[in-house]
Order: sequence, then structure tokens, then C-alpha cells
Amino acid sequence: MSKDYAKITEIALTNYLPSTDCREKKLIDAMAYSLEAGGKRVRPYLVFSFNSLCGGSEESATAFACAVEMIHTYSLIHDDLPCMDNDDLRRGKPSNHKVFGENIALLAGDALLTLAFETLTNEKTVKICGTPACCRGVSVLSKYAGAVGMIGGQVIDLMSENTNAPIEVLREMDYKKTACLIKAACELGCISAGANDKQIKAASEFGECIGIAFQIQDDILDVTSSDEELGKPVGSDAENSKSTYVSLLGIEKCRELVDELTKKAVNALQGFDGDTTELEDFAYKLAKRNK
Repeated sequence: MSKDYAKITEIALTNYLPSTDCREKKLIDAMAYSLEAGGKRVRPYLVFSFNSLCGGSEESATAFACAVEMIHTYSLIHDDLPCMDNDDLRRGKPSNHKVFGENIALLAGDALLTLAFETLTNEKTVKICGTPACCRGVSVLSKYAGAVGMIGGQVIDLMSENTNAPIEVLREMDYKKTACLIKAACELGCISAGANDKQIKAASEFGECIGIAFQIQDDILDVTSSDEELGKPVGSDAENSKSTYVSLLGIEKCRELVDELTKKAVNALQGFDGDTTELEDFAYKLAKRNK
């Protein structure tokens, strides 16, 4: 990567958090705990990269990158709760609710969700990006994170436990639960740069393909990795009796699907005139990741 977008994101995220000089300090600390826990920062990277590819500026991409990472982080906090996946570890550290309690963790997730939209629409962001881009950004992020996007995918996931869900249900679940937010990040990068509809569509296809590949690779790692390497408990899908690509298709077929989707994502980048080498490399790197 030509720039350390992860570092840029982390600095900006800290600046967007409310002050801890308040009675709800524990809530802000819980928000910061998960936001600052590291991770791959895949979604911010995609925002910055597509923004740059479309001739935008780092300044115009920052709020959009942070907003999508706030949404992602809130979803992880909620995913780990006992009423959901009941995981004690996240990125090698105790899950939010293990540190702050279930009630504060729940509210920290809620607060990050609402902070994302405040970040996209605050006075500074509107001044930099313009009202149309901010409005479109809110619309895109709301759709992909909401009832027919990420949250919808989580519901399908819960409803599919102990049901031996068929491949078409799994595909819809993974598209909504995982790919939608990655797709959103790609589109947001274009929108923040004032890109045209053709570019947004190409970015959207790239995001959808690597998003589904990302989830399939997660399923592979859930049965081939270790708690230490992955930074969270492995084997949880089997313990929760969830259908996965691996359980339905086997590891080798899953690896073939990851390769096919990655190549399709790279082909989608032909819709851009600029240098797409870094994004191509990023797609292949995601497909080969081991954590």
C-alpha cells in the first residue's frame, strides 16, 4: 500500500469519539476499546482506495472510511454477545462484554452505529464532500447495514442454526451479512470522490465478489486455523450447528470458489481508468489470508 490507511483511520476514529469527561465515560471507553482493537481495517482501506482511484482526496474519504468501520465494529460487539455467537475473544483480546458487561457492550454497539451517521453528516464532512455525497453516503450505508443488508444476514444466520440450510440460503446470508458492508465501503469510496454511476457500479461488483470470498475464507479458517492464529475461537460454527460453505461443499471446493470470486473481482476493476494494481493485489491477499 502506498499509504498506511489503517493508521490514518485509527487516528481519525479516536478524534471522532466523544470526550470521556462525562458521566457516561464507561460507555465511551467501551466504544474506544473495540474501535482501537486493531483488525485488518479492510473496509476503510477500500474507501480510501476507491476514493483515490476516482480522483478524490484523503480528506474527503476519511469520514466515510471511519463511518463504515464504526458500523463494522458495532456489529462485532453485538455478534460476540451471549444472545448471538457468545464468543469470549475478539482479535486476541477479551470481547467487549467480557470487559464492560453485557449491558454496556450492547449500548456501546448502539452508540457506534449512531456515531457513524453523525460522522457522515457533521458540518465538517458536509463542507468537504458536499451535501449530495453525504446524503448518498448515508443512504448507501443505511441500506447495506440494515434490515435487508448486514442485519438481515445476521437474522438469516440465527434462523439457520440447526437447520442444515441449503447453499442458496447460505449464499444470501453471506452476501447480506458480510459482503454488503464490504460492498458499501467500495461504493462509499467512489461517492466521497464524486465518481460517476459506472464507476460506483464497478466498485460495487468488486466489493460483492471479495466480500463473499472473504466469508468463504472465514469458513475455511474456522476449521483449519487455531484460536491463537485467528484471534478468536475456531470451531464455533460447528459448535453452533451452523451450515457453512465448508460443511456443504468441502474445503477444496471452497478454495476454488474463493479463487473464482477473486478473479471476477479483479475483472470488475477494468471499469476504471486509473492504476488498479494495489486493489488487485489486495483482493488476492484477502483470498490467501490465514487470519
